Amino acid sequence: MILNIWSWNVNGLRAVMNKEFISTLKAEKPDLIGLQETKLQEHQIPPEMSELSDYRQYYSHAERKGYSGTCLLTRIVPLKLEYGFGVGELDNEGRIIIAEYETFILFTIYFPNGAMSDERLQYKLRFYDKCLEVMEAKRATGKFVLVSGDVNTAHKEIDLSNPKENEKISGFLPIEREWIDKLISMGWVDTFRKFHPEPEQYSWWSYRTAARFRNVGWRLDYFFCPAEQVERVITAGIRQDIMGSDHCPVFVVVNV
Repeated sequence: MILNIWSWNVNGLRAVMNKEFISTLKAEKPDLIGLQETKLQEHQIPPEMSELSDYRQYYSHAERKGYSGTCLLTRIVPLKLEYGFGVGELDNEGRIIIAEYETFILFTIYFPNGAMSDERLQYKLRFYDKCLEVMEAKRATGKFVLVSGDVNTAHKEIDLSNPKENEKISGFLPIEREWIDKLISMGWVDTFRKFHPEPEQYSWWSYRTAARFRNVGWRLDYFFCPAEQVERVITAGIRQDIMGSDHCPVFVVVNV
């Protein structure tokens, strides 16, 4: 079965409703879509979402209002859903949806931002470590595992416009980048870079200073899969042509 799977930080699901979000998904017809930073509670889900009747919709909400949150839109009914890692402090911000299907497992994750304080940076690193532990546990099932989402870190200098100026900024700190190095060393593949070694490929641009128009951005959004099953990934890409958020969608086409 060939599936087109998207990941997209929408920076507020209610806000993106006014920016051709529904019409884009109706036109593009991805099979599964993981959304991050939905920023809403259950009673605030936009009524327009009912127009996406081809999808089952699953939400994970933060305890704090107007903050974080994830959503999974899927044409295939999952066998099982998990909304956390089993660690209270990491599970209460609505950052995690893990959907298990017959032949594959999809993570939709909104990883923390460490820029606010050292405390939040340490929280981000704890989140990273626990996520890797859970990734490895799912990998051990033998099913094809895809880990998608806004990782909130650019991996290499090629993954942001101004690496030297940002090397002391959260999102490009050595300690954050080391986690992605560790993933790679443990046999997880950055699917985009498998197909696209070229520079200037970004998925986030600051709203300030017309950064998107000038393509002054960061690649913060990823799909990872285990190296032993990477042949299942047919292609991967970034949809820089799709507007509506400070992030754009990223995608993989996979054979599951």
